[in-house]
Parts: sequence; C-alpha cells; structure tokens
Amino acid sequence: MDLRPTARQSELVGRARELARDRFAPRAERHDREASFPFDDYADLRAAGFLGLCVPTRYGGLGADYETYCLVAEQLAQGNGSTALTFNMHCLTMLMMGILADDMPLPPAARERHEKLRAAKFREVIEAGAFYGQPHSEPVEQGQTDAQLSMGGRRFGTTACKVDGGYVVNGRKFFVSLAGCAPYFATPAILLADGPWIERTLYLQVPKDAPGVTFPGDWDPMGMRGTVSRDMLLRDVFVPDEGLVLPPGTFGAMYNAFPQLSPLTFCATFLGLMQAAYDGALAYLSGQMAGSPGLHTEAAVKGHAVAEMLFTLEGTRALYYRAISEARVGAPPDAVQRARAAHVTVQRSAVALTQEAIRVCGGRGLLKRYPLERYARDARAGALMRPWTQEIATQQAWEAALGL
Repeated sequence: MDLRPTARQSELVGRARELARDRFAPRAERHDREASFPFDDYADLRAAGFLGLCVPTRYGGLGADYETYCLVAEQLAQGNGSTALTFNMHCLTMLMMGILADDMPLPPAARERHEKLRAAKFREVIEAGAFYGQPHSEPVEQGQTDAQLSMGGRRFGTTACKVDGGYVVNGRKFFVSLAGCAPYFATPAILLADGPWIERTLYLQVPKDAPGVTFPGDWDPMGMRGTVSRDMLLRDVFVPDEGLVLPPGTFGAMYNAFPQLSPLTFCATFLGLMQAAYDGALAYLSGQMAGSPGLHTEAAVKGHAVAEMLFTLEGTRALYYRAISEARVGAPPDAVQRARAAHVTVQRSAVALTQEAIRVCGGRGLLKRYPLERYARDARAGALMRPWTQEIATQQAWEAALGL
C-alpha cells in the first residue's frame, strides 16, 4: 500500500498551500469578524485556475479526482476554513457532474444528453468564473423520510413539477452556504409524478437571480462565519430542461452508491483546521507568532501536550487518507465503514485539538488577535453537518456492524 501523493497531487497541494498562506490567511480574521463572504478568496481561486480544479482536463480544467480534491482542500482550510468549506460545495458539484457521473450506469441517450449539458456548464466555470453552492439541507413535513435514500435525515421537501420546457420548483432550504453569493446553486428536488422514488430525484441548476429565489434571514453564527449560510426560498422558480446538473434519477442513485461522497470531502476542511491549530500553537509557543510571549520556562510542562497534539493529528490524518484513497462509487462495505470511522474521528479530533491548542498556549490564546480561537469555533461546525452528523454516522456504523 502506497499512500504517498503523486507528482501531480504534490504540485496542486503546493499551489493550494501558497494560496492559503499568502492570500487567504491575511484576510480570514476580517471575514470572520464581519461574517462576510470571501469574494476576494474566490477571485484568487479563479486566477489560479482552481475553480476548474475538479473539471476534467478535456473541458479545460485541472482534472483533479476525488482524492486529489480532498488533499487540496486540506491545504486551503489552513488559510480560511470558511473558504475551504464553501469551495467544497462547488467542487462536489463538479465531481458529481463530471467523473462521478461517468462511473454511474446511464442509458446511452441519457449519457449523450448529459455530456452536452455538462460541457456548457463546465465552459462557464472555466471561461466566466462561475461557481456553485449546494443547498441540500431542508425541513420537510412530519413523516416524510428518505428511507429509500441512505443519506441520513429527512430530505426532499423541495418539489419539481414538469412543465413545457423545464420544471417549476418550490421549497425551502436552510444552512445554504454561499447564500446570495454564488452565481448558481445545485439543488436536489423530487419530481411530482408517478414512478419509483429514486428515479424521481432531480439535481437542478438554479441561478441566484432567478425569479422566485430569495435568501431571507440573518447570519451571525458562532463559527464558519464567512460561509454566509442563510436560508434559501424557491417559490415557483422555473428551471429549464438545460438546468439539469445530473440526469433524472442519478442524484439519488449516486448517493446510494457512494454514501461517503460528501462527508469525507467536508472532513478535509476540518483536518486542515487541525493542522492550522497545531502549527499555530507551535508558532505561539516559540514566539514566532506576532505578539506571542514565547515559551519561557514552561517547556517541560507544555511539551507533553504538544506531543499528544501531534499524535492526534497524524493518527487522524492516516485514517482519513486511507478512507479517501479507497472512496469511490460502489466501494465495498468495509471501505464505507472505514469512511464512517474516519469521519467521526476527524470531527472529534478537530474539536479536541483546536481546544487543546488554546489551553496549551494559555489565556491569551482566547484573544481574537490570535487565530486559535477562530480555529476552535470553526471546528465545532463539522459534527453538525448532514448527511453524516456524528450521531447518524455512529448509528449507521453499529447497524452495519451488527447486520441490522
């Protein structure tokens, strides 16, 4: 087993590290304080060609696969966790529309049409700098569950009615990252028609300025403040037939065939926060962080805690890298179980390590002049994100282990 990155992966990781360090990190505190969307970070992503990170090379993109994206996202998060988490939504859309759709069984006519539609969407990303949000979370009525779609939780309160030339979409989304900021949103909806439930799952491109689309509510959270994740209302929104991001039925089938699809990509951001907190603690204790007092005579007391942070970081990373190395459509059950273990381990460890970084550095670590408290606040968001909250992933793990 060889988990070392390829030359191409190393190149992209290095570019991402420079972008995070030189461009994102100096602005992160301001976006956190203002709860403002990092448009400047996205301008840098576009200039670096990273909006096309997961667009196949034949469409002019960088051609990153699932594993490569996760490695890059880990680096971006060390500059600004909010930027990395919102970028995840865009890259997931590109992966789902691109190489993951290629791995799904599709009738020839559906594949031919999808090829035509995605070529136009990819072109807009590459040439015009378009990017996507992913409004997946939504409230639905009591009793409406997704028992036929093993993603966890209740979904698909958003409906689509087929009309001439497209669909009329109605629904309400919540925690919509990039709310009002992304040009497009790739949203699931259930087609109001007869037929098997999975076959009626749609994945639609909704422009932010489409008639009937609004983003109500305030945004003043504890962490991940730069994600700007307000609600999204869709009231009789018309989406043309060309707005299909995936062929009908493919969204539900893809998440059943690849249940760890989005959870493991989320984890990349929180692993990056762990690395940033560890590096920040070292910089603070060694006096290399501006304004930090240095270690003085406390090395014997704090050294053990620093070592334990390192062990937590590297152990978590090893499990996570194993999980993304075997993540794919149709992965065997043991790989899905390992993905659940990696996901929960990352989320637990991110909270523990970012908190420990503050404790080790002492009381001044709580001050907003240092980034440590921001890492700790941002880390809290990971365990709350669907489709695999810690509770959902844990339940799925023991049910699978016991054959229930």
